[in-house]
Amino acid sequence: MGISERKEREKQEMKSLILETATQMFLEHGFEKTSLRNIAEKIEYSPATIYLYYKDKNQLFYDVHEKGFELLSEKMTPLMQIENPLERLYKMGEIYLDFAFHNPEYYDLMFIMTAPMEALHDDNWDCGFANYEMLRQTIAECMEKGLIKKADLEVTTVSVFSFVHGLVSLAIRQRFKMYPEETLPELFRQSIDNILNLMKA
Repeated sequence: MGISERKEREKQEMKSLILETATQMFLEHGFEKTSLRNIAEKIEYSPATIYLYYKDKNQLFYDVHEKGFELLSEKMTPLMQIENPLERLYKMGEIYLDFAFHNPEYYDLMFIMTAPMEALHDDNWDCGFANYEMLRQTIAECMEKGLIKKADLEVTTVSVFSFVHGLVSLAIRQRFKMYPEETLPELFRQSIDNILNLMKA
């Protein structure tokens, strides 16, 4: 490995360390109480080191946030190859639940934690919009093929997303204590089946 390749690898390793540390601190202390100086102290480097990678906290938060959506997108994108859109829709619900339960910290940061939207570069929220668009496209195909009742596409997409997100958010915030924890994944899958069955044409 040459000098330039080694330097590039070291650069990427440092950026990953900053992202991982920032993720934990944003979740533990919130956006407002986390500073680049705090993050630098945690990784035992000077603040100047972080400024080599990020101009400010908003830019760092954006990368942390996008990483979560990239992880979700990696799981969702292959589902677009499923020809039957209703089957795909069911599978998307399963993948969403699985992602949330296996990545609760990222899910909290992506969907629950309050954060300034200016940190997301306004209309440059590529991964977030991409994931939502996959759901919207799948629901549109279901309507076109007569697999679910025809209705306003935007309202239906928001309704489906909000329903599944609500289940996950309540679970992550421990609002389903009346049920044994090990039963929740299956309970939620059956709940998604139930709501989608009601939508069938």
